[in-house]
Formats: sequence, structure tokens, C-alpha cells
Amino acid sequence: MHLVSLNLGLPETLTCFGKPVRTGGRKQPAPEAFLGVTGFAGDGQADLQNHGGPDKAACVYVFDHYPYWEQALGGPLEPGAFSENLTLAGVRETEVAIGDVWQLGAARVQVSQPRQPCSKLAGRHGRRDLPEMIHATGFSGFYLRVLEPGLVRAGDPVTLLERDPAGVTVQFVNELLYRQRADRADFARALAVAALSEAGRRAVLKRLKP
Repeated sequence: MHLVSLNLGLPETLTCFGKPVRTGGRKQPAPEAFLGVTGFAGDGQADLQNHGGPDKAACVYVFDHYPYWEQALGGPLEPGAFSENLTLAGVRETEVAIGDVWQLGAARVQVSQPRQPCSKLAGRHGRRDLPEMIHATGFSGFYLRVLEPGLVRAGDPVTLLERDPAGVTVQFVNELLYRQRADRADFARALAVAALSEAGRRAVLKRLKP
């Protein structure tokens, strides 16, 4: 795994489906930034209820998905197009487990939950159906919490330090959230992962309720 692009952005007012909205979703490449417990220096979110905080300190999107989206959305895309802080190559949602611990530059981070796309991302691409497209493909990206702050540089290698023993992948949780209802044992398996964020846990519990 390696970091193709580090992307940062501060809240600003943009037009989303004809309406002004505050968003920090327009991320631009940066050479380096310090990653703290609540996120990168020089980065921010407008909606602090749904974005940011210790369990969502950094958003990851998979560089390998970009060719698919360029075809599906009809044009070239630059890193940061999915409002991610970290555009990573050599990793997929089907392989990454909730609770995995990585070395990211000088920082040590842990996978906390899948990324759940919002209407502002849809508005950025002018596609109201983009969240549904992401759910259908499983190309969600995911969030990281910071275990040890440190400097991160574009191009840094990313190394797996610890594999969570439960092996509950980001894709496994996505399927619980967006696909046909799974066996209750599958929900229990996901909820047993201590590293699953509180927001992720609430989303799984909401799906579990009849």
C-alpha cells in the first residue's frame, strides 16, 4: 500500500443541486500535513455531527476505484474527488478489516468504519444517485482513527502493523448496511468488534432492528 495523494480542505460555501451548502468536501492535494487525533492540520468539516472527530479523523478512498468511476461518471477524476484525505493504492474494502492498525508516515492509525456517502458528495458530481451507486459497488472508502499522531507525506508507504483477529472487513459491514438482510449472527459478529466506531455501531444496530 502507498499514499498516492494527501488531500486537505477547509469548509466553504458551494452550490449543491442549485442550493448553497457549507462543506469541507473539496479537498486539494498537499505535500504533507500533521495528523492529530481529530484530523489533519489544515483540514476541516462543516457538518461536525456526521463528519470528523476521533473516529473519523481521516477519510480514505481507494485509488484503484478511480478508473471505474471515470467511466461511470463520464470524465477524468483527480485524487480527492471523493472528498477523501488519503487516496491509497494497493488496498480494497474487501481486504481491509475494522480494527486493522497501520503505520501511515509517522502516524499510527486504525480502521474504524466504512465511509457512508452523503448528498454533498452527490452534489459535487451532479449525480443524485451517487450514494446508491457507491452502495451497490461497495466502493465506499473508510475512516481511520489516530492511535499515535504524526507527520504524513504524499507518497508515504502504508504498512499493516496489526490485523484485527475478527477479520470483519469494511465490505462485510457495508453488506450488513446496504444489502439484503444477513443472518443475526453476522450482525453479532460485526458488533463484537471493539474497534467499530460508535457511529458504525449505531448504523448496524439500526439495520438489525425489525
